[in-house]
Amino acid sequence: MPNTEPMTQRVELATVMDRLAVDGLVTDYAVAVDDGDWDAYQGLFTPDGRADYRSAGGIEGDAKKVAAWLAESMRVFSMRQHLIVNRRVRFGVLEQDPVDTAHVQADYINPMRLADGGSGAPDFVCGGRYAFVFQRTDDGWRLREVVVQEKWRRLPDPHPAPVIN
Repeated sequence: MPNTEPMTQRVELATVMDRLAVDGLVTDYAVAVDDGDWDAYQGLFTPDGRADYRSAGGIEGDAKKVAAWLAESMRVFSMRQHLIVNRRVRFGVLEQDPVDTAHVQADYINPMRLADGGSGAPDFVCGGRYAFVFQRTDDGWRLREVVVQEKWRRLPDPHPAPVIN
């Protein structure tokens, strides 16, 4: 019986490396949105990559269109911080190659401060789940699709309680 242990170890190492690369792109996505780096945001996507923010009151479209919309709509927030957790990674099949795609489901919480707010605390907090689809390209892993499923949001209280000193 042939020894397949070295081959198995190489496959497992490749899977770990792919998982780390995909996980890094999820982080790069959050940082690009939080920092308003729309060129970096677009660079995370495949040429035909798309994003869908409709469940959060946004738009759906190609990465360039969505980046332009995000740049405009995020101006109302002076601070953004995506916390993306509970990442489930599943490698999929694209044209029968078992390592060409990766599907990541991840929960998020996103506190943001309105630009005209001055309290220091987040005024707007939302949470939900991302569905990312990554594709391996000649340049490495890239986003082919991201879908936001906002599940809840907390808006600023129009009548905040008075501060007692």
